[in-house]
Amino acid sequence: MNFKYPKEEKLKSKITIGLLFTEGKSVSKYPLRLVYCPQKKEENQRIKMGVSVSKKYFKKAVDRNYFKRVLRETYRLNKHLLIPHLDEPFAFMFFYQTKERLSFDEINTKTIQLFEKFVSQLAQKKEAQAKDTDSSSTELS
Repeated sequence: MNFKYPKEEKLKSKITIGLLFTEGKSVSKYPLRLVYCPQKKEENQRIKMGVSVSKKYFKKAVDRNYFKRVLRETYRLNKHLLIPHLDEPFAFMFFYQTKERLSFDEINTKTIQLFEKFVSQLAQKKEAQAKDTDSSSTELS
């Protein structure tokens, strides 16, 4: 299993980040939120991930940076839950949305639950698309 978080996996493109906020869908498991959007097929990386912690909740940059490090680490350790279920490249933005200072273990548990919720939502979407194609093919017959 590859537990790396290489530079190619980091979300840096302002265009992609803007696209996430305008067209992205969201999954949340308090206090975490994952905004995602499919990317173009020509992207060579399956996942682009960015993290964010609100200045509203943590005024000091030291505190924001700490929670960003924790989010990146929990993503790095649990991305194996996402990768097998992705058929196309995705861009993700991972948010920490509370004033509470949760421990690493609590955040890690919530991350696992969030990723499982995302995977189940993706599976439901695939099932719905499969039913739509089945019904449209029977209408053509």
